[in-house]
Formats: sequence, C-alpha cells, structure tokens
Amino acid sequence: MKNLLKTGLLFLAIFAATLFMSACREDFEPTRSEGNLSFSKDTVFLDTVFSNIGSSTYTLKVYNNSTNLISIPYVGLSQGENSKYRLNVDGLAGKVFENIEILSKDSIYIFIETTVDAAIQTENSFVYTDQIRFDSGSNLQTVELVTLVQDAIFLYPDRNAAGIKETLATGVDQTGAPITVEGFLLEDDQLNFTNQKPYVIYGYAGIPSGKTLQIDAGARLHFHENSGLIFANGSRLEATGTLSENLELLENEIIFEGDRLEPEYSEIPGQWGTLWFTPGSTASLDYVTIKNNNIGILVDGNTGSKNPDFNINNTQIYNSSNVGLYGLTASILGKNVVIGNSGISNLWLRLGGNYKFTHSTFANYWSQSFRSTAAVQLDNYLETDSELLIATLERATFSNCIIYGNQSQEISLKAIATADFNFSFSHSLIKFDDPFDEFADEANYDFNNESIYLNMLFSENPDFRNSAINDYRIGDDSAAKNLGDPSTALKVPLDILGESRLNRADSGAYQATLFED
Repeated sequence: MKNLLKTGLLFLAIFAATLFMSACREDFEPTRSEGNLSFSKDTVFLDTVFSNIGSSTYTLKVYNNSTNLISIPYVGLSQGENSKYRLNVDGLAGKVFENIEILSKDSIYIFIETTVDAAIQTENSFVYTDQIRFDSGSNLQTVELVTLVQDAIFLYPDRNAAGIKETLATGVDQTGAPITVEGFLLEDDQLNFTNQKPYVIYGYAGIPSGKTLQIDAGARLHFHENSGLIFANGSRLEATGTLSENLELLENEIIFEGDRLEPEYSEIPGQWGTLWFTPGSTASLDYVTIKNNNIGILVDGNTGSKNPDFNINNTQIYNSSNVGLYGLTASILGKNVVIGNSGISNLWLRLGGNYKFTHSTFANYWSQSFRSTAAVQLDNYLETDSELLIATLERATFSNCIIYGNQSQEISLKAIATADFNFSFSHSLIKFDDPFDEFADEANYDFNNESIYLNMLFSENPDFRNSAINDYRIGDDSAAKNLGDPSTALKVPLDILGESRLNRADSGAYQATLFED
C-alpha cells in the first residue's frame, strides 16, 4: 500500500512538473511580432535645439496588446548609425537593436535624444527628421522623429593649457582674496549683438570699461546655467528693442532667457544668473524681456545721482527665482516697467539710492515656494556679517503704478533714522491689508499723509487678465482704471503695448481693456 502511495505521489509530482515546464515554455518562448504594436504617439517632436547642444530626453512607449510574449526582430533608426538621434530601448543604448521582447499586455519605454550640427545645412534653422522602424516588410511600423535645429553664435570662456577656464574678478572677500566667476571679456568685434542669429552664452560675458554693448531690436540672448552679463565700471548697455505686433512672438523685442528651448522650460525660474551692472556702469533698455533667471537685473552702487543714467522703459522681467530688479545704492528711472512673479521681491531697493518709477506694474503671485516678503521693498541700510551699512534714500517715487500680489502687504518700508528715507506714492493701487493694525503706529505707513501717499487705492481689485502666466493687462473693471494722474500720463503718453493714455490715465503699465473670451 505504501509503495502504491509513493508511486501515486511520484506520478502527481512528475505530472505537475510537466505542466509547469509546459506553462513556462509557453510564457518564455516568444512569438514573432506581427505588426500589431501600438505607440504612445505616432510622431515625437523633440522641439527646438541649438546646433551641437544636446536635447532633453523624450519618451515613446511601445505596447504589446496581444496575449503572447512577442519578439520584434528589428528596432532601429532609419538612418542607422549615421542618424543624429540616439535611442535607449528598454535599458539598451544604441541606434539599431535586434529581438526586442515585450511581455503580453505589457509595454516598453524608448528614450530619445539628439545632437545636431547646423553646419550640415545652409539655413539658420532647419528641420531634422528620422524615424524609428519596427520590424520590416509587411510587418513594418514606424514612428517619426522631428527636431527644429537652430544655428547660433556661441560665446564662452577659453581654457588655458591646463584646461582651466577663464575667470573674471568681481571683487575681494573679507580676507582680501579675489572673488571670481567663470567668464570672459567681449572683444570689440563682439559688442554688437544683432538679430541675425541667437546668441548662446556660457559663463559671464564681461563688457570692459569704456565699452558699450549694443543689442539690436529682435535679438535673442540665451544663457546657460550660472551665466549672464557683467558690466564693468564705465561700460554701458544699449538694448534698443521696438514695439512688436505679435504678443506671442515679440518679434521686435530683445529677449534674455535660458538656453533650453523646449516648452517645459519656458517658465521655469532660476535657469541662469543675472545682468550685473557694477558701480559706474550705465544702461538704456527699451522693449526688453528678461525671464527665468536668478536676479533679473542687479544694479550695484551706481551712485545716487540726481540725474540717473540708468533707464528702463517698456521692459518686462518675469520668473526671477530671487529678485526681479535689485538696486544697491543705485539710480534708476523706470517707465512702463512690468515685473512679475519673483521668489523674494519684484523690486528690492536697498542701501539708499535714487529711483523714479512711472506707470509701472509690480505683481507678485509667486507659487513655486513659500514667500513672506513684499513685492516692493525699500531699505536705507544693508546688514552684513561684519557691519551695518547705511545710506541715504534720496528719492523713491512711484507714480501711476500698481503694486499687488498674493501677500497681505505688498510694500515693505524699512529705515534706520540716522539716514534720510525719502519716498512717495501717488495715484497708485497697492495691496496692503492690516487687519490687526500692526502698522498703525508706523509713520511710513500713514496712508492719510498726502505728502507721501497721494490719491491712493489699497487692496482694490486690479483685474489682471491672468497672473499665473504673467499676463498683467488690466480689465475694464480694474480699480486702476482712471486712477492715474493725467499730467503724469502726458510724460508717458503710450502704454507698454502702444495704447494712448491721452484720453484716459490708467495706473500701471497697461491701459484697461475689455477682455474677450
């Protein structure tokens, strides 16, 4: 009986093992793909890249909808090893692959990148294409690859014999040791940026003392990470854009932004450094857009002159991870300036100086992280680790302006009494809520004092079109409509879009319009 039982159990064990092995063979012996694959997209657009600059990585998903494990005999680029595209197929890098398997009702990822030299074409920009081929003959399936490649002028630091990149001295630290940044000085023949090709800058491009960087209307400047422009004492920027007809293309504006052209980078803050104006440098900016850097413009100590030679007109600064316009004992005149969405403040004027802003909009709806600071900050001091610096605020006037955002108080006024602190706001709309009267006894916030607050509105709706995308045009229901002083508007007769203010003076950089759906 025991022998029969053992024999029966052995038979069952052998039978079960046979079934298991049979099932394994069915699961793990693939059948050939029959051209029934499906894909997450039929064309992969790798967006725009600069010549010889690698693209972002794009993803294609390949689905096996059958109930069988399948093998695709061939997966590869049509141009094979000559293709400018690169693939990673289910963890394998290359351009041509054989016998790629996909489990039943499963999928694999294909990652795609490209680097293209514009020298293979004669145009400044061109479309480079290829395709990924799956199998062949009657089973052939394809996915198209499309990339717009743009030629550019590249500016970057040289390397010495030891392979060390050039640097620029920006000052000394507390021990007297030099402070440097990776960068280089522009030569005389590099001091006119045209609109013929975009410029891509690595490191900080320095403008030497006594030289002027001229930037023509329609020019495009793209900066790599930790890059920007530095203006030496006695140097100057002349950035002369003009009004554009197309609000999307801004074809005549001068644009400063990062060097990643893919749409997902279009509104990402902190992609590059700053435009840094050291003491004694000057500038004139007209119809300029600066976006997605750390500090939009840094004006560092260019004296408190009664007649500032630093003019910013019809200029937009967006998505600065720290400060949009940062002035340290600076002198700045601004007209039709729009600064939106900054990680700390849109405008921070520190350690005194001389400032005048007319028909400007400072709107901070920053949502990338926590912000506790006001959209506009004025200080007459700067505290370092070793000392307290104090300087006179000779003037900070805001006429026909809007200062607004998602904080309760969007102006901050901090002064040390040993230095003058002269400021005023007139015919302007400001966000300032003080429900617990925290500021009731502070003279700087005495909104009934017409010598510093004249014809003001507080915390009324500016009716911005879409603050989330930095669209600070104001609607017909805006509290800023008709708020402006007509005599001030005569000095800035057109808004930033070229609309006349002669019949009605609205505060801010834009005249109110009736929005269309």
